[in-house]
Amino acid sequence: MELFTGSGVALVTPFDENGDVNYSRLREILEFHVINHTDAIIVTGTTGEGSTLSDEEKISVIEFTVDIINNRIPVIAGTGSNDTRHAVEFSKKVEKLGVDGLLVVTPYYNKGNENGIYEHYKAIAEGVKIPVILYNVPSRTGVNLSIPLLKRLAQIENITALKEASGNISYVAEVAREVPELDIYSGNDDMVVPVLSLGGKGVISVSANIIPDISHDMTASFLKGDVKKARELQLKYNDLVNALFLETNPVPVKEAMNFLGYEVGNCRLPLGAMNESNRVRLTDILTAHEVTGWK
Repeated sequence: MELFTGSGVALVTPFDENGDVNYSRLREILEFHVINHTDAIIVTGTTGEGSTLSDEEKISVIEFTVDIINNRIPVIAGTGSNDTRHAVEFSKKVEKLGVDGLLVVTPYYNKGNENGIYEHYKAIAEGVKIPVILYNVPSRTGVNLSIPLLKRLAQIENITALKEASGNISYVAEVAREVPELDIYSGNDDMVVPVLSLGGKGVISVSANIIPDISHDMTASFLKGDVKKARELQLKYNDLVNALFLETNPVPVKEAMNFLGYEVGNCRLPLGAMNESNRVRLTDILTAHEVTGWK
């Protein structure tokens, strides 16, 4: 039930001047990723501002994405919630739209205990037939998936992968050693090559919104055995990656995309405009790397 190898983009959701989803721009961005060899599309996740999209908007964005991509590359939808019943029912609805898999973040705010989190994921996975990617991002949720819990979850047939965004490479190594049943995707763009070196399958990438060809080439090079080229790309672009996280994601990446001409609109509140000094730093780095936007 492997979903993809390589570079999956954690796609932004473009908004128009009224703050509504801009579907014509979304169509252009999706085609841009196909042309630039992105290996999978991940919608309505953190970068896609899923937390401020209504259920109706999320369904619409997911359905639109599935229709436009039309089986050319996998489409994975974020369906996580801190309300288990809601996550189960919403995941069932999304499965019917034809997505290839689900990305399910650890339940946030509640800070569930291990038995509760296990039952949460079990209920979601048993409610659908498609693969489920666990999403571990403790800096946002206050919860870290322990190795014993991952071992239990990996026994559920369609829980197949982990998006790992703790930033702890020692933890990644332990997951790879102790839970080989799970495919691992880096959730940190500055750790792609290190995660691949531990057997990871790829990345779910924020920076791929603006450098999809680079993100694809980095992962493809490593997976083909050209570790030197992959390492060079990782190191060359790490300053840009760091600039994309000067403030809360997706504020900087949307700022970068607007600077480059993508016209994806602002983030929805409570994410506000980027601090001016950070914006200048970001745009200077984009200019230094000669990132050109639409290709």
